[in-house]
Amino acid sequence: MTHASMTRVLLVDDEPALREPLSDYLVRQGFAVEQAASAAEARAKLAGDGAFDVVLLDIMMPGEDGLSLCRHLAETRGVPVIFITARGEATDRIVGLEIGADDYVVKPFDPRELVARIRVVLRRAARPPLEAPAALVYEFDGWRLDPLKRRLTDPEGAVVAISSAEFRLLVALLERPRQMLDRDRLLDLVQGREAHLFDRAVDNQISRLRRKIEVDNRNPQLIQTVWGGGYMLAANVRKIPAHG
Repeated sequence: MTHASMTRVLLVDDEPALREPLSDYLVRQGFAVEQAASAAEARAKLAGDGAFDVVLLDIMMPGEDGLSLCRHLAETRGVPVIFITARGEATDRIVGLEIGADDYVVKPFDPRELVARIRVVLRRAARPPLEAPAALVYEFDGWRLDPLKRRLTDPEGAVVAISSAEFRLLVALLERPRQMLDRDRLLDLVQGREAHLFDRAVDNQISRLRRKIEVDNRNPQLIQTVWGGGYMLAANVRKIPAHG
Protein backbone atom coordinates (compact mmCIF):
# COMPACT_ATOMS: atom_id res chain seq x y z
CA MET A 1 0.00 0.00 0.00
CA THR A 2 1.39 3.38 -0.94
CA HIS A 3 1.23 6.36 1.39
CA ALA A 4 -1.20 8.10 -0.98
CA SER A 5 -3.67 5.22 -0.71
CA MET A 6 -3.52 4.95 3.08
CA THR A 7 -6.36 6.12 5.30
CA ARG A 8 -5.26 9.48 6.70
CA VAL A 9 -5.98 9.96 10.41
CA LEU A 10 -5.69 13.19 12.38
CA LEU A 11 -5.16 12.32 16.06
CA VAL A 12 -5.92 15.26 18.36
CA ASP A 13 -5.05 14.79 22.05
CA ASP A 14 -3.05 16.92 24.48
CA GLU A 15 -1.59 13.89 26.32
CA PRO A 16 1.59 12.67 24.61
CA ALA A 17 1.58 9.53 26.80
CA LEU A 18 -1.58 8.44 24.94
CA ARG A 19 -1.16 10.20 21.62
CA GLU A 20 2.30 8.95 20.65
CA PRO A 21 1.92 5.20 21.36
CA LEU A 22 -1.58 5.25 19.84
CA SER A 23 -0.18 6.90 16.73
CA ASP A 24 2.54 4.24 16.50
CA TYR A 25 -0.07 1.49 16.84
CA LEU A 26 -2.29 2.97 14.13
CA VAL A 27 0.69 3.28 11.79
CA ARG A 28 1.44 -0.41 12.34
CA GLN A 29 -2.19 -1.13 11.39
CA GLY A 30 -1.68 0.58 8.04
CA PHE A 31 -2.95 4.11 8.73
CA ALA A 32 -1.15 7.34 7.88
CA VAL A 33 -1.32 9.39 11.10
CA GLU A 34 -0.68 13.05 11.86
CA GLN A 35 -0.73 14.25 15.45
CA ALA A 36 -2.00 17.48 16.99
CA ALA A 37 -1.64 18.41 20.66
CA SER A 38 -4.41 21.03 20.62
CA ALA A 39 -7.43 22.19 18.67
CA ALA A 40 -5.39 25.13 17.35
CA GLU A 41 -2.74 22.76 15.98
CA ALA A 42 -5.46 20.58 14.48
CA ARG A 43 -7.06 23.59 12.77
CA ALA A 44 -3.67 24.49 11.29
CA LYS A 45 -3.23 20.99 9.87
CA LEU A 46 -6.78 20.99 8.52
CA ALA A 47 -6.15 24.37 6.90
CA GLY A 48 -3.23 22.85 5.00
CA ASP A 49 -4.19 20.16 2.52
CA GLY A 50 -6.83 19.04 5.03
CA ALA A 51 -7.36 15.72 3.27
CA PHE A 52 -8.00 13.56 6.33
CA ASP A 53 -10.32 10.56 6.21
CA VAL A 54 -11.15 10.55 9.92
CA VAL A 55 -10.40 12.69 12.99
CA LEU A 56 -9.81 11.11 16.41
CA LEU A 57 -10.58 13.84 18.90
CA ASP A 58 -10.17 14.26 22.65
CA ILE A 59 -12.80 16.39 24.37
CA MET A 60 -10.96 17.85 27.36
CA MET A 61 -7.98 19.90 26.13
CA PRO A 62 -6.45 23.23 27.18
CA GLY A 63 -7.79 26.13 25.14
CA GLU A 64 -10.47 25.20 22.66
CA ASP A 65 -12.06 21.89 23.62
CA GLY A 66 -12.93 18.97 21.38
CA LEU A 67 -16.65 19.72 21.37
CA SER A 68 -16.01 23.14 19.84
CA LEU A 69 -13.66 21.71 17.22
CA CYS A 70 -16.14 18.94 16.38
CA ARG A 71 -18.89 21.51 15.92
CA HIS A 72 -16.62 23.43 13.54
CA LEU A 73 -15.86 20.28 11.54
CA ALA A 74 -19.55 19.34 11.37
CA GLU A 75 -20.43 22.80 10.03
CA THR A 76 -17.60 23.14 7.51
CA ARG A 77 -16.40 19.66 6.50
CA GLY A 78 -17.75 16.15 5.96
CA VAL A 79 -14.85 14.37 7.67
CA PRO A 80 -15.98 11.71 10.19
CA VAL A 81 -15.10 12.38 13.85
CA ILE A 82 -14.60 9.80 16.60
CA PHE A 83 -14.29 11.14 20.13
CA ILE A 84 -11.68 9.47 22.35
CA THR A 85 -12.26 10.73 25.86
CA ALA A 86 -12.36 9.92 29.55
CA ARG A 87 -15.84 11.44 29.79
CA GLY A 88 -18.04 8.38 29.57
CA GLU A 89 -21.39 9.50 30.98
CA ALA A 90 -24.41 8.95 28.74
CA THR A 91 -25.10 12.70 28.62
CA ASP A 92 -21.55 13.34 27.37
CA ARG A 93 -21.98 10.74 24.62
CA ILE A 94 -25.32 12.24 23.60
CA VAL A 95 -23.89 15.77 23.42
CA GLY A 96 -20.95 14.58 21.33
CA LEU A 97 -23.16 12.70 18.89
CA GLU A 98 -25.64 15.56 18.70
CA ILE A 99 -23.04 18.05 17.50
CA GLY A 100 -21.87 15.80 14.69
CA ALA A 101 -19.52 13.09 15.98
CA ASP A 102 -19.80 9.69 14.31
CA ASP A 103 -18.73 7.57 17.28
CA TYR A 104 -17.45 7.78 20.85
CA VAL A 105 -14.75 5.67 22.55
CA VAL A 106 -14.16 5.98 26.30
CA LYS A 107 -10.65 5.90 27.79
CA PRO A 108 -9.05 3.60 28.68
CA PHE A 109 -9.80 1.54 25.59
CA ASP A 110 -8.30 -1.39 23.73
CA PRO A 111 -6.65 0.06 20.59
CA ARG A 112 -8.00 -2.91 18.65
CA GLU A 113 -11.53 -1.72 19.45
CA LEU A 114 -10.65 1.76 18.23
CA VAL A 115 -9.32 0.35 14.94
CA ALA A 116 -12.54 -1.66 14.53
CA ARG A 117 -14.62 1.46 15.13
CA ILE A 118 -12.54 3.50 12.68
CA ARG A 119 -13.16 0.89 10.01
CA VAL A 120 -16.89 0.80 10.74
CA VAL A 121 -17.11 4.60 10.46
CA LEU A 122 -15.08 4.60 7.24
CA ARG A 123 -17.22 1.84 5.70
CA ARG A 124 -20.33 3.78 6.60
CA ALA A 125 -18.90 6.99 5.11
CA ALA A 126 -17.89 5.22 1.89
CA ARG A 127 -21.09 3.22 1.51
CA PRO A 128 -23.13 4.26 -1.55
CA PRO A 129 -26.13 6.27 -0.31
CA LEU A 130 -28.87 3.64 -0.24
CA GLU A 131 -30.32 2.90 -3.67
CA ALA A 132 -29.35 6.17 -5.37
CA PRO A 133 -27.12 5.73 -8.44
CA ALA A 134 -23.92 7.74 -8.04
CA ALA A 135 -24.52 9.45 -11.42
CA LEU A 136 -27.76 11.02 -10.18
CA VAL A 137 -28.48 13.86 -7.81
CA TYR A 138 -31.55 14.45 -5.65
CA GLU A 139 -33.64 17.56 -6.36
CA PHE A 140 -36.31 18.69 -3.89
CA ASP A 141 -38.03 22.05 -3.46
CA GLY A 142 -35.22 23.79 -5.37
CA TRP A 143 -32.47 22.11 -3.33
CA ARG A 144 -29.97 19.63 -4.75
CA LEU A 145 -27.91 16.93 -3.06
CA ASP A 146 -25.10 15.26 -5.00
CA PRO A 147 -24.48 11.90 -3.24
CA LEU A 148 -21.13 11.29 -4.94
CA LYS A 149 -19.67 14.69 -4.00
CA ARG A 150 -21.73 14.89 -0.79
CA ARG A 151 -22.59 18.44 -1.80
CA LEU A 152 -25.81 20.20 -0.80
CA THR A 153 -26.80 23.35 -2.70
CA ASP A 154 -29.66 25.70 -1.93
CA PRO A 155 -32.17 27.05 -4.49
CA GLU A 156 -29.77 29.91 -5.32
CA GLY A 157 -26.93 27.48 -6.00
CA ALA A 158 -24.92 28.22 -2.86
CA VAL A 159 -23.19 25.26 -1.20
CA VAL A 160 -24.44 24.49 2.32
CA ALA A 161 -22.01 22.54 4.52
CA ILE A 162 -23.45 19.46 6.21
CA SER A 163 -21.83 16.91 8.50
CA SER A 164 -21.53 13.25 7.53
CA ALA A 165 -24.35 12.38 9.97
CA GLU A 166 -26.60 15.09 8.51
CA PHE A 167 -25.82 13.84 5.00
CA ARG A 168 -26.88 10.28 5.87
CA LEU A 169 -30.01 11.55 7.58
CA LEU A 170 -30.98 13.67 4.57
CA VAL A 171 -30.39 10.77 2.16
CA ALA A 172 -32.60 8.52 4.28
CA LEU A 173 -35.41 11.06 4.06
CA LEU A 174 -34.89 11.76 0.34
CA GLU A 175 -35.07 8.07 -0.50
CA ARG A 176 -38.45 7.85 1.25
CA PRO A 177 -40.31 11.12 0.55
CA ARG A 178 -43.70 11.54 2.19
CA GLN A 179 -43.14 8.43 4.29
CA MET A 180 -43.12 8.53 8.08
CA LEU A 181 -39.82 7.25 9.48
CA ASP A 182 -39.75 6.57 13.20
CA ARG A 183 -36.61 7.04 15.29
CA ASP A 184 -35.66 3.35 15.33
CA ARG A 185 -35.87 3.20 11.53
CA LEU A 186 -33.77 6.36 11.22
CA LEU A 187 -31.17 4.93 13.60
CA ASP A 188 -30.91 1.85 11.40
CA LEU A 189 -30.67 3.86 8.18
CA VAL A 190 -28.38 6.63 9.38
CA GLN A 191 -25.93 5.03 11.79
CA GLY A 192 -26.57 1.33 12.21
CA ARG A 193 -26.94 -0.33 15.57
CA GLU A 194 -23.20 -0.37 16.24
CA ALA A 195 -23.15 3.41 16.74
CA HIS A 196 -24.97 3.33 20.12
CA LEU A 197 -27.08 6.38 19.33
CA PHE A 198 -30.06 7.57 21.33
CA ASP A 199 -33.51 8.82 20.30
CA ARG A 200 -32.64 12.32 21.50
CA ALA A 201 -29.62 12.39 19.17
CA VAL A 202 -31.92 11.77 16.19
CA ASP A 203 -34.17 14.64 17.29
CA ASN A 204 -31.22 17.01 17.57
CA GLN A 205 -29.76 15.98 14.21
CA ILE A 206 -33.17 16.68 12.67
CA SER A 207 -33.11 20.11 14.35
CA ARG A 208 -29.64 20.84 12.95
CA LEU A 209 -30.71 19.82 9.46
CA ARG A 210 -33.85 21.94 9.68
CA ARG A 211 -31.78 25.01 10.57
CA LYS A 212 -29.94 24.53 7.27
CA ILE A 213 -32.77 23.77 4.81
CA GLU A 214 -35.93 25.30 6.26
CA VAL A 215 -37.00 28.89 5.59
CA ASP A 216 -38.23 29.00 9.20
CA ASN A 217 -36.96 26.10 11.30
CA ARG A 218 -39.51 26.95 14.01
CA ASN A 219 -42.26 26.22 11.48
CA PRO A 220 -40.73 23.46 9.33
CA GLN A 221 -42.33 22.73 5.99
CA LEU A 222 -39.83 20.27 4.47
CA ILE A 223 -39.01 17.97 7.40
CA GLN A 224 -42.24 17.56 9.32
CA THR A 225 -42.77 15.93 12.68
CA VAL A 226 -45.31 13.11 12.73
CA TRP A 227 -46.55 13.32 16.28
CA GLY A 228 -46.14 10.07 18.17
CA GLY A 229 -44.34 8.56 15.22
CA GLY A 230 -41.27 10.20 13.78
CA TYR A 231 -40.40 12.43 10.83
CA MET A 232 -41.34 12.82 7.17
CA LEU A 233 -39.89 14.69 4.21
CA ALA A 234 -42.92 16.60 2.87
CA ALA A 235 -41.58 17.29 -0.62
CA ASN A 236 -41.47 15.68 -4.03
CA VAL A 237 -38.04 14.30 -4.89
CA ARG A 238 -36.56 13.82 -8.34
CA LYS A 239 -33.37 12.02 -9.27
CA ILE A 240 -31.73 13.80 -12.17
CA PRO A 241 -28.40 13.46 -14.01
CA ALA A 242 -25.53 14.97 -12.05
CA HIS A 243 -24.76 17.42 -14.83
CA GLY A 244 -28.38 18.01 -15.79
